[in-house]
Amino acid sequence: MKTRRHCLQGMATAAGLLALPGGWLRAATAGAAAIDDGLISRAIPQTGERLPVMGLGSSATFARAASAEDVGALREVLSILVAQGGRVVDTAPAYGAAEETAGRIAQQLGIAQQLFWATKLNVAVGGKANPAKARQQLEASFSRIGRPVIDLVQVHNTGDIATQLPILRELKEAGRVRYIGVTATFPDHYGALLEAMRKEPLDFIGTDYAVDNRAAEQRFLPLAQERGIAVMVYAPFGRTRLWKRVAGRELPAWAADFGATSWAQFFLKFVASHPAVTVITPATSRPDNMRDNMMAIRGALPDAKQRRRMIDLIEALPAA
Repeated sequence: MKTRRHCLQGMATAAGLLALPGGWLRAATAGAAAIDDGLISRAIPQTGERLPVMGLGSSATFARAASAEDVGALREVLSILVAQGGRVVDTAPAYGAAEETAGRIAQQLGIAQQLFWATKLNVAVGGKANPAKARQQLEASFSRIGRPVIDLVQVHNTGDIATQLPILRELKEAGRVRYIGVTATFPDHYGALLEAMRKEPLDFIGTDYAVDNRAAEQRFLPLAQERGIAVMVYAPFGRTRLWKRVAGRELPAWAADFGATSWAQFFLKFVASHPAVTVITPATSRPDNMRDNMMAIRGALPDAKQRRRMIDLIEALPAA
């Protein structure tokens, strides 16, 4: 199977979109994002707190490395995130040893207080969650992360929102959680996420979005802008789909027009160029990938015409 590693080793180095509601892609690099020393950040709509647009996820390869106790690479990944200006670490109890390992490493490195910690809650079984178990899971997350206040907790994949979101609201009101939200990364959960966005006072949502997976542009991103909800993006590489599609292909020369020097930066800059996106959290256990990811939020982002060209390029390639 072709992966990002194979692509990196092999590399030498919109009219339809503008018709969407609200003309959402007006000057994505002018006004939608602030640039501090070249690092692009965006504001959380409910508070104005700014976050670097690139963060770190801890599923997939990160979770596997944590389970295998390959902490050396993960320690370097977290160090690079912070050294390059990043803050956001997204994890979940469902990611095996990832939450505990990330928390422990951050404390050992002395960076735990610099990070914006995001985790998730889901104890729903058969569609229903036990409140006592939900509270127990949350207390375990506080212990693993090692902080009295967690920045963001989201109901994971819309698991029994009616039971679990009020618990998060209680913790927010008590000052133990700063922001709350709901995530959905599979089509079966999209309807429940939309309903929550319309009915609940959410600070964040989390969902999948990539150059070959743009359903969020119609389903979630306009509503997030309308309702003042921050958006955390998962799977910006289409899980592994995009790596398979570009395997063996060189990055087009015109990608340099918006500063992309790798396929990863190409994919990430596409996602970051939508002004509704607050932060992107690709998972990685490789230090070189973390450095590469952070470069995607420095300098320029593609404009509407360039985004259309990016879409056309990927859609012309065989689907994975």
